[in-house]
Amino acid sequence: MIAFSGVGRAPRAPLLKALLRLRVFVARYRGRLTGGIAAFALARVFEALIPLMLMIGIDRLKEGNPDVLAPALGIVAAVCARFVTVSFARMAVRRAGLLVAFDLRQRLYAHLQLMGPRFFGRYTIGDMMTRAVADIGLIQRLISHGTILSVILIFASVVGFTFMLSLSWQLTLLIFPPLPFIFLYAWKASRRMGLASRAVQERLSELGGHVQENLAGIRTIQAMAQEDNEIARFAGTNQRYAGAFRHQARLNSRMSAIMPTLAALCSVGILGYGGHLVLTERLTVGEFTAFFLYVNMVVQPFRVAGFVVNLFQRAAVASDRLFDVFDRAAEIEDAPDTAAPAHIVGDISVRHLHFAYEGAPRKALADVNLDIPRGESITVMGRVGAGKTTLLKQLVRILDTPAGTVFIDGTDVRDYPLAQLRAQVAMVPQDPFLFGEPVRENLSYDDPARALDLVWQAAEAADFRETVEDMPEGMETVVGERGVTLSGGQKQRATLARGLIRHAPVLILDDCFSSVDTETEEHILSELRRLRRGKTTILVSHRVSTARHSDRIVILEDGAIAEVGTHDELLATGGFYAELERIQREGADASDYAAAAGAPA
Repeated sequence: MIAFSGVGRAPRAPLLKALLRLRVFVARYRGRLTGGIAAFALARVFEALIPLMLMIGIDRLKEGNPDVLAPALGIVAAVCARFVTVSFARMAVRRAGLLVAFDLRQRLYAHLQLMGPRFFGRYTIGDMMTRAVADIGLIQRLISHGTILSVILIFASVVGFTFMLSLSWQLTLLIFPPLPFIFLYAWKASRRMGLASRAVQERLSELGGHVQENLAGIRTIQAMAQEDNEIARFAGTNQRYAGAFRHQARLNSRMSAIMPTLAALCSVGILGYGGHLVLTERLTVGEFTAFFLYVNMVVQPFRVAGFVVNLFQRAAVASDRLFDVFDRAAEIEDAPDTAAPAHIVGDISVRHLHFAYEGAPRKALADVNLDIPRGESITVMGRVGAGKTTLLKQLVRILDTPAGTVFIDGTDVRDYPLAQLRAQVAMVPQDPFLFGEPVRENLSYDDPARALDLVWQAAEAADFRETVEDMPEGMETVVGERGVTLSGGQKQRATLARGLIRHAPVLILDDCFSSVDTETEEHILSELRRLRRGKTTILVSHRVSTARHSDRIVILEDGAIAEVGTHDELLATGGFYAELERIQREGADASDYAAAAGAPA
């Protein structure tokens, strides 16, 4: 089952406060927004001139004066001026909304690059996709459309009331009685809408996480004939989202119906009393017509007030969800010491290294001490869960390495800039991840401008050249998302070539030969010895045939170093390594090997 910790939780902060936190991003485009708002305000003035011109024309006709050319031209001029100002205002405000959304996505993407295992263990990829697309889209919509509607709501009311008072203060008073009920209902409805909006966004995140997880594991689902079960599970997730969306839609529909009804009550009283004033000649027909148009100008915004409240609430929830991510500090702090050497040679020293994963019952590494001089090749072995990968990740700070425990060239790894450390200590991880791009771009990922002959040399060293040459378009062949068009061994050799091409002073290979045959492995190891002469190489393997070529072999047991030595030295001790060598040499069955090594041969 998908675990989504955010679903159903309470808001982190008052929603208004969440919206106010956006002001840092909005402030960069205050000029556009200010100009747009000013233009909208001016457009309301032009709009208010239309009933005034109409009033003059009607009264002239009522008096028998046919000269209505001036009022007619005034209406045309007001309409044209309103069109120009509204067009400018809409472009300015919508452009600002687009730019704010762009900045937010850039900030979110950059922030996610700094997150580590704890963060991605809590949040699904689908959830992050929802925040990057749907949540930021809601904020953009608020700025682009909510600003326009809010300005109309405010300025139309102010301008409308001003002209209404100039025509008849008695009629103007009739619009006030329903207003307290309108504001009270809007306030209560907005709180319910906020909760409903949060539920919709979080259920959408859950839906996205479910889809992402299932598509990533589609081969496993199909291999185990679980399509029907997964469709049923998705139906449940989809139903929860639909239910949350229906609840929000009901609230929005109710608000959209009630707000105009309350506003329309104003028109009933004005029509009755205004007609009386006209009949008693205290108000002209033109004045009453203009007044009623101003009433519509004031009341019209209240008809969309429910939509505006909905926009604000959904954008506030989206903002809160974004800052929930922004507020999480980077798990790996990049605070380098300026005294750190600019170039790494490759001398590695580990001193009393302890490390435990959050919530784990025991330490993953316990008092590890190890020296690896420049140019030495080391193989790290051990059962599953012994701490091999955890140890390697400490060297490049993919995990938060404790201070004073891991040194490279005598400098604490925490003092190196992360970019420098990870550029000069190249790690090829267990998961042979490839991008849905051409082979060439995958192999030269760190430097796309690298010469093609260097790419071919790396492919040759990883025994991947023939595979590429057999592809339809060679190096330009697109391998599909996550390298779906390649076999497991081909993906491992591709990622190995991506590591070799960098010629880094330190190369870390985390079980990169598990899916290749022994003949291919021998070719790769031969190339490694040639290419890595004088450079530090650390690899994880479960094969003795791999480890025997290393200068030293380190055996980890329950996070601690149990054995260290050369191939011959460890055979002589009769420990774990010697037993593993015997099983593999004698061709023991898979269950014997799994019992000894905890991993497939």
